Amino acid sequence: MAVPKKKTSKSRRNMRRSHHALPTSAYNECPNCGELKRPHHVCGSCGHYDQREVVQSAPAA
Repeated sequence: MAVPKKKTSKSRRNMRRSHHALPTSAYNECPNCGELKRPHHVCGSCGHYDQREVVQSAPAA
């Protein structure tokens, strides 16, 4: 029967459990228009990325 020779430290135990943490949210709020967008992607509604306009947005009719 396999029996541990040494006690597992709190640090090692917690590092092993670190992948059980809650996942991060898949969407963030766009700082320009406030719509939800994927992180590190161009905003689909206003065309901004990293505080600047990357894609021309269509004018509102």
